[in-house]
Amino acid sequence: MFYWFLKFVAIGPVAKLVFRPRVEGRENVPATGAAILASNHLSAADWIFMPLSLRRRVTFLAKAEYFTGRGAKGALRRAFFSGAGQVPIDRSSATAAEGAIRTGLQMLRQGRLLGIYPEGTRSPDGRLYRGKTGVARMALETGVPVVPVAMTYAPRRIPFGHKLVRIHVRFGEPLDFSRYEGLAGDRYVERSITDEIMYEIMTLTGQEYVDVYGAVVKRGMDATGASAAEVVSRLQPPSDEAGHRAPDTLAG
Repeated sequence: MFYWFLKFVAIGPVAKLVFRPRVEGRENVPATGAAILASNHLSAADWIFMPLSLRRRVTFLAKAEYFTGRGAKGALRRAFFSGAGQVPIDRSSATAAEGAIRTGLQMLRQGRLLGIYPEGTRSPDGRLYRGKTGVARMALETGVPVVPVAMTYAPRRIPFGHKLVRIHVRFGEPLDFSRYEGLAGDRYVERSITDEIMYEIMTLTGQEYVDVYGAVVKRGMDATGASAAEVVSRLQPPSDEAGHRAPDTLAG
């Protein structure tokens, strides 16, 4: 109930009035049944504007820190994120990541729309980073379609010289991976599927693709104080060898 209150009463009408999000491709999202919505991740506001674009409820896997905290403030945070369709997951280790995948599988088997950010973190510099294979595993184990989603933000002028952000949400055509049925757990297949998903997201967003995990780049930035571009240049070979390559949509 709180989810619908936020969407249609408290947050949704104001967000739509102020930011006037433009939406394309709603018809590509299944009207019923489970599906994965795989999106790029540029802003903390992504999880607000994607669900606002659809009438169906969208469930997201959110870091457990959003649900912690003591006292009234902690209780309010837990109530807000739970009511907004967020499901807490621990992302601190490989074991925790396995638990997150199991949670996602459970949501899909309940017939839900599951929102996922394959990059695993917000982009440190606006580019699209390498996707993690959990999205592929969930698609393989459940057989649900994957809908690539593009979230883009552009400044727009308003009266008196001020600027606001204009949001554009694009839902691409569903991706069917039934040709890989029975191959869940094959890391090469899962990598191929993930790269195909990232290719479709890149095509929708127009972002430059970086074949490095965003979380690795962020750790490098924190450790050295360098920019994302500087960290990436140390991790990737020169562009004439492999840098800035797009994921291969026909791989596998």
